[in-house]
Amino acid sequence: MREILPFAVMCIGMFAALLDIQIVASSLQDIGGGLSAAQDEIGWVQTAYLIAEIIVIPLSGWLTRVFSTRWLFAASAAGFTLTSMLCGLAWNIDSMIIFRALQGLLGASMIPTVFTSSFHYFSGTKRVYAAAVIGTMASIAPTLGPVIGGYITDALNWHWLFYVNLLPGLAVTILSAILVDIDKPDHKLLRDADYLGIILMALGLGTLEYVLEEGSRWNWFTDSTITTCAWIAGFSLLTFIARCLTITSPVVDFRALTNRNFAVGCFLSFVVGIGMFATIYLEPLFLGYVRGFSAWQTGIAVFSTGIASLAGVPVYIYLAKRIDLRWLMLGGMACFGLGMWSFSLITSDWGWQQLLVPQILRGFPQVFCVAPAVTLGLGSLPPARLKYASGLFNMMRNLGGAVGIAVSGAIINDRTNFHFLILSSNLTATRPQTLQTLTTLQQQMSSTLIPTRAALQQLWQITYAQASTLAYADAFRAITLAFVAAVCLAPLLRQVAPPAQPVNEH
Repeated sequence: MREILPFAVMCIGMFAALLDIQIVASSLQDIGGGLSAAQDEIGWVQTAYLIAEIIVIPLSGWLTRVFSTRWLFAASAAGFTLTSMLCGLAWNIDSMIIFRALQGLLGASMIPTVFTSSFHYFSGTKRVYAAAVIGTMASIAPTLGPVIGGYITDALNWHWLFYVNLLPGLAVTILSAILVDIDKPDHKLLRDADYLGIILMALGLGTLEYVLEEGSRWNWFTDSTITTCAWIAGFSLLTFIARCLTITSPVVDFRALTNRNFAVGCFLSFVVGIGMFATIYLEPLFLGYVRGFSAWQTGIAVFSTGIASLAGVPVYIYLAKRIDLRWLMLGGMACFGLGMWSFSLITSDWGWQQLLVPQILRGFPQVFCVAPAVTLGLGSLPPARLKYASGLFNMMRNLGGAVGIAVSGAIINDRTNFHFLILSSNLTATRPQTLQTLTTLQQQMSSTLIPTRAALQQLWQITYAQASTLAYADAFRAITLAFVAAVCLAPLLRQVAPPAQPVNEH
């Protein structure tokens, strides 16, 4: 019980931090309407949170050594709670993006500290259960986000998407300060910290995400701002990596990538992040803008993913004690990729019934993708490197999510225009199908003042909806390709024998 209680408190904090990435997903239209934001701006409500987490998560190992796990986690929970309140009070899209970034920035440390704490609290086969719990949290939280968010928005309003964090956040802050006791702070590390490296990393990741998110909107490198940010991102990240490889105390331990298990695990974590976060970004947008679903309808439509994810947990725990984790992960990646491919068959008529099978194929294997990566990737490293490496490992999943969302948004923007031009070029007066459709629409619009104009507007809307649907299919195909690469690399993992005793970090 002495191990389970503090671990459970930390898991609740991690769950809240992960849940808030996607709790806004099914309510983006409501938030956008309430803040007078355009469709291409509201993606930043998710992306700002993700990119802020990405910047802080790699620093969590160093921050833990400076402030200790107890006080870092408590401070992170307190900051997350305070900024949740500020998000609920946001008055325009700019303030919302700033507060969401601060929410991700201050709450990010709760995620990797849970990963490393599981290696402290549990040993031997118990780590399989701990990894399953963490894997479940990491996969269920983003999936349940749109469901919970949709219900809250319809029952109350979008402001309560953030106010709902206040009581749990306060409880986690107090309980973690009382219960968690893993290590001691070492404030002397502040004097020798690599602040230049921290600045380079933040600058590189921030400008990279800006390029990915805004590139399609401004026609990529024809825009001077996008070009400048791309150069800054490339230079900053390359300099940061080189610096981390050459100094004695880097903020991110890239040398851990020389461990094959850890390197492959990081890549697989990156791909899983793409699949988890980009899909939960694409589905609500499709259901909201193409199908016209409300926030609650959208949440219900994607709910089957969460049920399938929960169903996969006991199956994984049963199989993990009997089957090589490498094959479980390979099977999970293959099933997840099959789910992504099945999404690419999407049509403009799809609702929850048609989404059911693809979502089961996506949801059920999530724990098979996350939990083995924790055990095989982090478990292959010596205890002394675990904290620093855990930050890099967790960053890869969130970076995958941020990149996946940004690239998916770019695909939607570019391919919608592409498909619309092709479809509209075939809508000529010489085609009998076009004339027949227009005649039918004119009859339906006969009560309007100008039936012909109304019919043409309706035809435009139908064509645009079909073009958008084809663009969503293209985005899902791109995600499928990432999982094909992951399936090819998964067999490179080596089996890991966990140590018999927990790691003592006092």
